[in-house]
Amino acid sequence: MDWLTATASEQGRGILAGLVSPVDLVDAYLDAIERHPDGNLIFARLTPERARSEAIAAHDRAKAGLRRGLLDGVPISWKDNIDTAGTATEAGSALLKGRVPDTDAGVLQNADAQGLVCLGKTHMTELAFSGLGLNPMTATPPNALDPALAPGGSSSGSAVSVSLGLAAATIGSDTGGSIRLPAAWNGLVGFKPTPGQVPMRGVVPLCPRFDVAGPLARNVEDCAELFAAIAGRSAPDLTDAQPSGLRLLVLDGVPFEDAREGPVAAFEEAVEVLSQAGASITRAAPPCVAEAMALSGKLFSPEGYGVWSAHIEDAPEAMYPPILARFRAGKDVSAPEFVEAWLTLDRLRAIWAETVAGFDAVILPSAPIMPPDREALLADADFFASENLLTLRNTRIGNLFGLPAISLPTVRPACGIMAMCAAGDDLRLLRVARAMEAALSG
Repeated sequence: MDWLTATASEQGRGILAGLVSPVDLVDAYLDAIERHPDGNLIFARLTPERARSEAIAAHDRAKAGLRRGLLDGVPISWKDNIDTAGTATEAGSALLKGRVPDTDAGVLQNADAQGLVCLGKTHMTELAFSGLGLNPMTATPPNALDPALAPGGSSSGSAVSVSLGLAAATIGSDTGGSIRLPAAWNGLVGFKPTPGQVPMRGVVPLCPRFDVAGPLARNVEDCAELFAAIAGRSAPDLTDAQPSGLRLLVLDGVPFEDAREGPVAAFEEAVEVLSQAGASITRAAPPCVAEAMALSGKLFSPEGYGVWSAHIEDAPEAMYPPILARFRAGKDVSAPEFVEAWLTLDRLRAIWAETVAGFDAVILPSAPIMPPDREALLADADFFASENLLTLRNTRIGNLFGLPAISLPTVRPACGIMAMCAAGDDLRLLRVARAMEAALSG
């Protein structure tokens, strides 16, 4: 077995069986990262001393029969907005250059308690505020499927590190789609938990009311195990999860407006596979979706600018202009407009919950477009802005309604199918996703 491209869970079982050592895994990953021609575009910085120390401890626990869980000793990467004690955490921004936290973020502390090994920090979009994954101010990782294309963001380096076999799995963050988009565009599974399900202490904020950390990995099992690790809870039982009998609602309307042929065709093919596997398919376009989407401009940018305005206006020249413009778009939204938008969104969330209550999950294309050409994006700020907004359109639905959401690969490269459950139903969503995965991969 090629352990570097095995799933995190397979690696964990290999450690348990004595087939592979955590120390050998760490050394192999660090060597692969150093030798990869784009390693410095994927990883912002490595933590080799920490990784080897954690791997030795995991090796010793395995020998003594004291493993902490399935993923004890498995090496993973971390997005560079997740604090790592004694290691620079700069959130992809020159504004935070040299920022070194004293303590690990809560999610990293929880993962460490389960024996996971920290390989290092991955490059990302500036302050996590773009879905395209380009960052000319620090580094832009290559799309793992085609280096000429945008990698997806903002957890760009995280996704690419796993897809290229430079980490077993990774932890990113999602405010408007930043886990699910790079997962879709790099052939991975990406899981956004319900906000509040994992600790966000020590995660550099963008929009705290929407921000949530979560895993990107090779399959649903890995995402479930990683979610449990960072949340400090038990993993869900995915045994015998099957698509037969699932009640799935295809979200028509908004997700398909201006959508391009590739992602739509991939989605419809996946829906047909699920139907043939015994899932019940219903289609609807609840008006509350369009109403919620219309509030986006009064929610995301104002909160992001409120968090970062002092840093931004101290050194605006340190930012990539399209990202700077996106932040500054929030400064003209008044406090009454912001409050009114949240009151309206709360009302729409209640309508959504009532509308979809009879379904196991709502499904839609993960993104309405394929990853654009990165050079074209860099050459045209207007193209960057329009493609970024369209890229984030479908994933943002889950963020607005406060839902757990997961993106699964389809048979077409860079095209994902997304599923969403009710707020707080994270474990149920993971079982639904495993059932969908069983059909789609079969």
